[in-house]
Amino acid sequence: VQLQASGGGLVQAGVSLRLSCAASGRTLSSYTMGWFRQAPGKEREFVARINWSGFVTYYGDSVKGRFTISRDNAKNTVYLIMNSLKPEGTAVYYCAATDWGRTSVDPADFGSWGQGTLVTVSS
Repeated sequence: VQLQASGGGLVQAGVSLRLSCAASGRTLSSYTMGWFRQAPGKEREFVARINWSGFVTYYGDSVKGRFTISRDNAKNTVYLIMNSLKPEGTAVYYCAATDWGRTSVDPADFGSWGQGTLVTVSS
């Protein structure tokens, strides 16, 4: 599956932003989907994960309660709504796909990646 992330930009702290991840090549419902982010000089960090149906989600501690992951399998798209953005949220955000039933948060377990979209949060 090919993935393309979009929706990043320069925003002020406290505002909201929605990222999208469009899939092509295969139907998205075959995959568990995740969002990760990587800040300059840091390792790639797990942000959120959603199962194939959209009914089961899981979040990293740093975004829990502020970010929401969702999916529209009919549109072959996954979303990440980011509320109350903080300057430490500045990073390149990546969407990724892993096997249908997987529950991993390890980037190494996600086999397909989008190109990333840059989110810059100013204070």
